[in-house]
Amino acid sequence: MKRSEVNNCIRYMENLISKHGFALPPFCSWTPEDWQDKDHEYDEIRDNMLGWDITDFGQGDWEKIGFALITLRNGNQNDPKYKKVYAEKLLMLKEGQHAPMHFHWKKSEDIINRGGGTLIIHVYNDRGDGALDEGDVTVNADGRSYQVPAGTGVELAPGESITLWPHQYHDFDVKPGTGDVLIGEVSMCNDDNADNRFYEEMGRFPTIEEDEAPYRLLCFEYPAAK
Repeated sequence: MKRSEVNNCIRYMENLISKHGFALPPFCSWTPEDWQDKDHEYDEIRDNMLGWDITDFGQGDWEKIGFALITLRNGNQNDPKYKKVYAEKLLMLKEGQHAPMHFHWKKSEDIINRGGGTLIIHVYNDRGDGALDEGDVTVNADGRSYQVPAGTGVELAPGESITLWPHQYHDFDVKPGTGDVLIGEVSMCNDDNADNRFYEEMGRFPTIEEDEAPYRLLCFEYPAAK
């Protein structure tokens, strides 16, 4: 992705967040210059990759296949000094955009429509060898448990949620004509370096082409503490 595209994505999401009245923690508005004097007091942000995360999954067309995310809080099950066993994210999916099919090896998560359009999540079980199982899928959503055929697109209106379990394949789309969606995620600790299994080969983090200065640093770009 070009840095200008990343910058535009972040500004667009900031506007959507403001529209829905969601307040972000201070580190989400730090500039690259602000980061230069952040010492070891802020290692939790660095080590657990809090902050902005814009990805095109290595496909080179963010408007069609991509996601904009902010990790607001996160623990680290591989590092005993971080005792949180939970994580929270805020995500944006634009109308016409798609986030590809994947599951998590360890993480269970609630995906919540925080506002905007109607979110569609297609669900499958993992067959055990990475293939999509054709059997029915158990959906847990807002206190209700029910069965749907494999590949069903579960629709979430604002305020509605779904629980996704380890090895449960899922993707993300927006119902046409309903508008961009602001999405919440409440989950176990998040590890985007090791806990994602994509159905088709994808890259998780983008390669950045520097065509302008960064507006915000992404979660894998922070300078080391001095």
